[in-house]
Amino acid sequence: MNRRQFLTGCVTAGLTINIRTVLAARSNYHEKIIRLWPEIPPGGGGPVGAMTLTMSGAVSNIAVPTLTILTPKNPNGHGVLIAGGGGYKKVAVRLEGRAAAEWLVARGYTAYILTYRLPGEGWKAGALAPLQDAQRAIRIIRQYEKKVSVLGFSSGGHLMGMAALRPEFISYDPVDHLDKTPVIVDRAALIYPIITLEPPFTHTSTHNVLVGKKATTAQDAAWSVQNYVTSHSPPIFLVQAENDPIANVQNTVIMAAACQKQHVPVTMYIYPKGGHGFALGKPGTPPSEWPKHYEEWLKS
Repeated sequence: MNRRQFLTGCVTAGLTINIRTVLAARSNYHEKIIRLWPEIPPGGGGPVGAMTLTMSGAVSNIAVPTLTILTPKNPNGHGVLIAGGGGYKKVAVRLEGRAAAEWLVARGYTAYILTYRLPGEGWKAGALAPLQDAQRAIRIIRQYEKKVSVLGFSSGGHLMGMAALRPEFISYDPVDHLDKTPVIVDRAALIYPIITLEPPFTHTSTHNVLVGKKATTAQDAAWSVQNYVTSHSPPIFLVQAENDPIANVQNTVIMAAACQKQHVPVTMYIYPKGGHGFALGKPGTPPSEWPKHYEEWLKS
């Protein structure tokens, strides 16, 4: 056997092992994708053509918002809505959405990956489009689950925070009977989230996409998650790294302080290093510890 044949054999063997691993994992759950809206999303508009997928597994050009549902063989009655980040310019469905979903399914939770509309893709609802999708998703999940939690990463953390803390906010006119039900969340986990859009934290893509660089003080405040914490808010779980170059660690500190002021249960883990976008955490790094804390928090 020459070197080329040997290397080819190794690659083939590796692919076989990987495929078997994936098939074994997926045999433990059922997967399906559903549309969020029966017809055109509120307001209409939006992009045309096929959805774009990057090498890292982030999507954009989202003409049809969806829920990808992963149901374990023995579901525990607790559904988790997952929103990946991407600065509201894309959605990290693989690195953050899929990874978290498979982790949750292995522990008995039904995972719902949200592929939400992006404000800059021509939707007439503008900045409200992602929030409309999140509210609709929570209403859908409430039909099937005894408990509903949300899990958001980066700008997805901003989206899940806005949805969880504004249950009575009407972001669209009802399209069917489902929209007459309340948007209620039992728990909210926000991982390296964008929380505040107020100065001096106006540099993020989330801020620029939702309110623009010339936003007023009122607009900044209206889209800042911490301003919607009340004594009736659900328990909050927060994770961030001190050296996060995108979402300043003060986002998590500000959110924790708002929860404490309103006597809302809050659990916070801040790691000295980790940067941004670490998802479930690279093995051997400090942020890799947060999933086990999250698991305990979900059960508590």
